[in-house]
Amino acid sequence: MKSIIERNHVNILGEGTKVIMFAHGFGCDQSSWKFITDAFIKDYKLVLFDYVGSGKSDVSQYDFHKYSTLEGYACDVVDIIEALNLKDIIFIGHSVSSMIGMIAALQIPEVFDKLIFIGPSPRYLNDRDYFGGFETEQLESLLNFMAKDFLSWAALIAPMAMGNLARPALSEFLQECFEAMDPKIALSFANATFRSDYRSKLKNLTVPSLTVQSAEDPMAPISAGEYINDNMPQNTMHILNATGHYPQISEPKETIAAIMAYINGDKNLEQAMESDMEANGT
Repeated sequence: MKSIIERNHVNILGEGTKVIMFAHGFGCDQSSWKFITDAFIKDYKLVLFDYVGSGKSDVSQYDFHKYSTLEGYACDVVDIIEALNLKDIIFIGHSVSSMIGMIAALQIPEVFDKLIFIGPSPRYLNDRDYFGGFETEQLESLLNFMAKDFLSWAALIAPMAMGNLARPALSEFLQECFEAMDPKIALSFANATFRSDYRSKLKNLTVPSLTVQSAEDPMAPISAGEYINDNMPQNTMHILNATGHYPQISEPKETIAAIMAYINGDKNLEQAMESDMEANGT
């Protein structure tokens, strides 16, 4: 079997020693972080990777049974951590990788320093008094469309998820990421993502965390982030001015400022972000 580093196309960047591990969301790969990584390269050791079945990972290692749940993807995270002997990690997960990171941190909490969730959701389906954003009928229709005509699905979902319709290049970038996936693997990952429910696990996390939510997000509404904040110990929540499900792509400077403020231990994230963005001329 190929090494974990080759399997997950692991790349290590940066001049520092403190580790930041970036985990991409569904339909993307590590290139989705390219808009923000430069801000961290000087002071941190950056670990980027592709989940098996995404990006430049070794697709031959994909196992439909293993990756039918998010625990399979968490195995990728744990494997990489153990292969590189990483410690004291700041884990930054986008979208579904927020819960994947939580699963990994529940398994080996001692290696994590902080978790940062960008656009997280513990459950995408609405459930009684919980609003996750999707009714069952909506989700089934979306997944059926994906199974029947993947390319048309990608063309429809990319601009909806990205938002920022006045900047079509952003949606085009996301659509290209979607289209690079094997349709069968993409559908399997989508099922693992959108049918998941990790609300009951939130209370068990002992690692401090930050929830970063866009002001408007069609995939993970603010209510999902608020649920995490209300039910997860040591969680801080920050709502960006950014819109869409990919603020690290659409509004990288604001996203960087929120991450930096939290990493630096600033209790007032809003004030710290304003100072960071003024210093950067934004």
